[in-house]
Amino acid sequence: MDAIDKAIIEQLGADGRMSNTELAARVGLTPAPCLRRVQRLEADGVITGYRAIIDPARTGRGFEVIVNADIAAMDRATVDRFERTVAAFDEVVEFRRMFGLRDYFIRVAVADQDAFEQFLVTKMFSLPGIAKIDSHLTMKVLKERT
Repeated sequence: MDAIDKAIIEQLGADGRMSNTELAARVGLTPAPCLRRVQRLEADGVITGYRAIIDPARTGRGFEVIVNADIAAMDRATVDRFERTVAAFDEVVEFRRMFGLRDYFIRVAVADQDAFEQFLVTKMFSLPGIAKIDSHLTMKVLKERT
């Protein structure tokens, strides 16, 4: 990957909807070679997709909570079941298995505090193998990479 490929990635990361002509102008290429580079970056798996950035508050998901979870048993069956189940929850918008303290980082987006309590009580607390859950409310998002 050369400097032009990196510039293409940076530009598309900022605005994935720009036209190929505009992208080419921004990175110093003509449209045809720019398009070939974008297609190669897609084929190579560097660019994995395009998406819209949604305002969570306007879709009923403006209350965001970071949940850290530990599971009691680390056998493969328990881990697999926990991960499949949590990943399938609609409220979960990001889910990571971590190194170090806390087994999992879970970002939850719901409408409000009552919806979050309902999520915890009916979904998270009912999972077998949960050892500990702690939650942190997001006061303000200062930087978010898309």
